[in-house]
Amino acid sequence: MSADLQALSDHIASSLGEAIENRAIAFDELTIVARREDVVRVATFLRDDPQCRFVCFIDICGADYPARDKRFDVVYHFLAPHHNRRIRLKVETDEVTPVPSLVGLWPAANWFEREAYDLYGILFSGHPDLRRILTDYGFEGHPLRKDFPLTGYVEVRYDDGQGRVVYEPVKLNQEFRNFDFLSPWEGTDYVLPGDEKAKA
Repeated sequence: MSADLQALSDHIASSLGEAIENRAIAFDELTIVARREDVVRVATFLRDDPQCRFVCFIDICGADYPARDKRFDVVYHFLAPHHNRRIRLKVETDEVTPVPSLVGLWPAANWFEREAYDLYGILFSGHPDLRRILTDYGFEGHPLRKDFPLTGYVEVRYDDGQGRVVYEPVKLNQEFRNFDFLSPWEGTDYVLPGDEKAKA
């Protein structure tokens, strides 16, 4: 399998030249890193080339690396049923530079690009309707960014008295507790209430 993937990797790299920035094989999967501005060209080649035939669009996801200048990886997964192979295509971008949309090649990319925009703030140029898909209309920020607070900024609840949805600042209604993380098989260093009677 690795020899086939290496041959495919070499074929893609020799055919696309500078559009391919990096490539790797790990766990019997091929990953190609493409230049952001060439992603449509690379994806078209992967779909149409007879040795590739990655005609099935699986999904798009994101990854956030805040320490990098290009903090986001946009990760595409494709399937070639004719060859029974999968491939991962990655491009890097930042918070303000859009990635060309693949909706023209695969209409199914529409919702996935909207999801990446909503959850990471990744922009896509040429997208027909780039707007939030999972969070609410007035939601601030992008919840899958590593610098987004775990508690969020606001909490949403339905108020029976007002008969509507209410947005409020986040309140932690329960005090943080100190838990004893000792193994239950080793027992605790202190006597639990009632245990003092067991040895009497």
